[in-house]
Amino acid sequence: MTTTRPFQQVDVFTDTAFLGNPLAVVLDGTGLSDAQMQAFAAWTQLSETTFLLPPTPEGAAGGADYRVRIFTPGAELPFAGHPTLGTAHAWLNAGGQPRQAGVLVQECGVGLVTLKQLGERWAFAAPPLSRSDISAEDLAPVLAALELDASEVIAAQNLNNGPHWLGLLVECVDTVLALEPDHAALKKLGTKVGVAAKRQAPDGGLIRRANREARAFTAPGTRIANDPTDLEVRAFAAPVGVTEDPVTGSLNASLAQWLMADGHMPAAYSARQGTILGRAGQVFLSQDAQAQVWVGGDVVACVQGFVTL
Repeated sequence: MTTTRPFQQVDVFTDTAFLGNPLAVVLDGTGLSDAQMQAFAAWTQLSETTFLLPPTPEGAAGGADYRVRIFTPGAELPFAGHPTLGTAHAWLNAGGQPRQAGVLVQECGVGLVTLKQLGERWAFAAPPLSRSDISAEDLAPVLAALELDASEVIAAQNLNNGPHWLGLLVECVDTVLALEPDHAALKKLGTKVGVAAKRQAPDGGLIRRANREARAFTAPGTRIANDPTDLEVRAFAAPVGVTEDPVTGSLNASLAQWLMADGHMPAAYSARQGTILGRAGQVFLSQDAQAQVWVGGDVVACVQGFVTL
């Protein structure tokens, strides 16, 4: 039996529609089976589709405002960043009332995730990160699939904050933008890879300014002059059915926790992602006095209506 359910599609990590990472949100997933959720996510062909549900009793006891299940076209995820921000926006836009003003608590596969309002935008608390070194032997086939030479890699880590990513920090932005991975090889390896490079100002320092116009209306593959962001990021996720993700909150969260801890990036910076795909996603990363990393971004509503599921 099918039911008409409220539905929204939002664009995440952008203040300009169609330049971020789109997310489909089914605002009432009650009664849907795992197979139905997965089938709809495969049909949307977006990097993620979410389904809102009431909190479990355990989640409610922990303060959850709602529960969310997150699906790629090929699998369910325990956590993902752009669905976290996008679902929160959709829930609030649909009339959701948080228990505490300026704070949301989301229940998902990794447990409870806190979001809070930081100025004009919401940010989520990066879940605890597990990370480890990767051996040269394990790294070699990944670099071969990326057509990267080991000499171009500054640092590499296995990163896991729910989703697992192999994080690579490389020498320059041009290297990141020039990558043409063998996605079939990455899928066979079962490895999702995030590649990043620091963007340098002419004086060698990080670029630290905001300019909305500089990052809007960019043709695919175009590099932006005087880009206001500090880090260029690309995310390759063939093992979950997404060759390249436009803007990835979970990856940026784990990259920030790693790169800040190891001194590669400062305690506050912004990252750009999606350039090669014609997007201009911007992720705002900051670490508070308690060493908690917060991941923020703008969200724009694009479609509101109903879906029959």
